[in-house]
Amino acid sequence: MSGSNPAELERLQQAIGHQFRAPNLLREALTHRSAAHQRATGRGKRATRGAGSNERLEFIGDRVLGLLMAEWLLERYPAEQEGALGSRHAQLVSRTTLAEVALALDIPAALDVAAHEERIGIRNTANVLADAVEALLGALYLDDGLAPARVLVRRFWTDAIVAQGRPPKDPKTALQEWALARGLALPAYEMLSADGPSHAPRFVVQAHVAGFSGQGEAGNKRAAESAAAADLLTRFGASS
Repeated sequence: MSGSNPAELERLQQAIGHQFRAPNLLREALTHRSAAHQRATGRGKRATRGAGSNERLEFIGDRVLGLLMAEWLLERYPAEQEGALGSRHAQLVSRTTLAEVALALDIPAALDVAAHEERIGIRNTANVLADAVEALLGALYLDDGLAPARVLVRRFWTDAIVAQGRPPKDPKTALQEWALARGLALPAYEMLSADGPSHAPRFVVQAHVAGFSGQGEAGNKRAAESAAAADLLTRFGASS
């Protein structure tokens, strides 16, 4: 795809209920770095990693989502304290939840990815979809402030927040309790990689218990460990 399909951009604006004043922000939010790199090198330019892609918008969108979700949780659960609110928040801003929102918005159809990445199905991977949703929130914020981003969050996260019921347990705590209950050694965490630009680092971590492993990826080490623990719990058929 040489760029995001105009019909898809219009469909997405209708889905989120916001017509962009600066349409370039929406196009940028849906541009995977492979497409940005492909266009830059096709023009004979030296491509800076991530330049022209949605990575900068993802950076600010992550903060926008965190703030709006914290605001909503404080309103919805006035009697809960930081621990319970924190565990709810972590689940609602997780890559898994973000990917589910992306599918509800049919983000895959609107993404601009390079041809070689298209062939391996990258537009449907959870991390790419989650990044695009964060970038979309960043684009909304830059286009017209918090209001349109808040509308998107409260519309497309409703099912996830209602489904929580009781506060979810932190995945690392849940995995530790699962292991101890079975007389197993405590979980171990292994850093597989830490890369990306300084403004948007990406950590990949593996959690290990009894010869099994789960993997998580996030913008900081602690969140990556939680994601790895959650992945391993899923493999064990447990949950947090």
